[in-house]
Order: sequence, then structure tokens, then C-alpha cells
Amino acid sequence: MLKTVMLSIIATGMLLAGNTTADTPKAELEKSPRHGEWEKITAADGHVVNTFVVYPEVKEAATAIIVIHEIFGLTDWIRLVADRLAAEGFVALCPDLLSGMGPEGGGTNSFASGDEVRRKIRELSAERVHAALDAVQKYARALPSTNEKVAVSGFCWGGKQTFSYAVHSDEVAGSFVFYGSAPPVEDVPKVSAPVYGFYGESDNRINATIDATKAAADTANVTYEPVIYEGVGHAFLRRGMAADANDAQKSAVQAAWERWVSLLREL
Repeated sequence: MLKTVMLSIIATGMLLAGNTTADTPKAELEKSPRHGEWEKITAADGHVVNTFVVYPEVKEAATAIIVIHEIFGLTDWIRLVADRLAAEGFVALCPDLLSGMGPEGGGTNSFASGDEVRRKIRELSAERVHAALDAVQKYARALPSTNEKVAVSGFCWGGKQTFSYAVHSDEVAGSFVFYGSAPPVEDVPKVSAPVYGFYGESDNRINATIDATKAAADTANVTYEPVIYEGVGHAFLRRGMAADANDAQKSAVQAAWERWVSLLREL
């Protein structure tokens, strides 16, 4: 059954990603005590995927999670989400799926404008995206600091790619789709690992497909658990992490983040 979260304002001062900050994402990243580094990972088709990797400060091998960016490309905000996931104890990997597609073979940061980034992202084929994610997943599994579990997550365009990759790969431990569109219902039975959806109430462009996707998943015995967060719309996680977020956005982020971390720990 589709679940809608009833939101309440969470007490301030809790050390969770729902808390906003006056710092920009870049400034907060620069203050992070966690180790982050850039790695160049070569996909099977030969293209190199520039990937930001953040490590937690933990004693044991950690679950890895791939964080797929929005249509805006690999931004500081996506890297901040990864850093906060690392603060929760996970190895987080952010591939720039525009790697090699920009001017002079650059990635997201090589484009002159956001419009150019969005246009180029729309040219990405599913095959290229899957090849990149396959390579990043393989890299994550080979890290001495990770266990055998690799999850995938993404936002908006990245949420769509997350669900698509769940259809493509049978090695994913779990998929976390933030307000991304679902694959065709005939592809849903190909999903082998749990898919967890995070949706804003005022986002019917995406939400209109949830019921059909849920029905297809239930028929195929695929775990698909969508939750709709009240009082917010599309991109509520990014908006709710901003310094000017309203109370509903802050509460949605708090609830979604707690659910996300809890599910990751249960994989």
C-alpha cells in the first residue's frame, strides 16, 4: 500500500542531514573532516568516469552507495549529500556521468552554462550510463574498506537512472529513487533488489505513475516501497537542505533522511 508520511517539525540541533546551514555546499565540504578524493574509473566501453569518493570514519568494512546526480550534473550539492552519507558510516561514490562529454573531454564543470549541461545530459544513452555505473559498482566492491553491499541512489534525472539501473543490474543491494520516473511497467519484473521511492506530494508529473509501478511490482513479487512526503514538491531534498528552506521542506528532509539511512543499514 502506498504510504504518505505525516510530517511534523523536528526539534533543532539534531545532527542529521535535514538541518540547514548558512554555508554553501562547497564551503561545508571544505570544512568536512572526512576524506574525499577524485578517482578516474574506466568503464568497459573505454570511457573514463571521474568519480568523487568519500570515506566514513569507521572501524569495520562499510556498505557503499553510488549517488547519481540530477540533470544539473555533478554539483557541490551532490557531493555534499555524499559527504553526509559518509558521516552516517557509508562509502559514497559520485560519478560524473558527463565525464568526457564536455569541451576538451571535460565533465560537468567544463560546460559554459547550466543549459549546456542539461542539453548534453539528455544525449546520454542508457548503455553509456549503465556502463559507467557498472564500472563504479565494480570499483566500490574492490575497495578494501567496503563490504559486499553496493546500493544505488539518485535524484530527479538521477532517480530515473537509479530505477533503470535496478532493471539492468542484478548485483545492486538496494535502490533509492528520489522523485525519479519509473521504467516501463513491463521492465519492473526484471528488478531483483528492493527499490525504495521518495516523492514529494506536489509532484504529480512523477507521482502519476506510482500506482501502476507498484501494481506491476507486487504482481512480480518485486519489493517497491514508495513514500510520499506531505507539503513538498519535486526536488524536496535539495530544497530542504538549503538555508532558506521552509518548515515543511525541513521536515520532509528529516523524515526522508532518517528512512534512507535506516534502510541502508538494514541491507
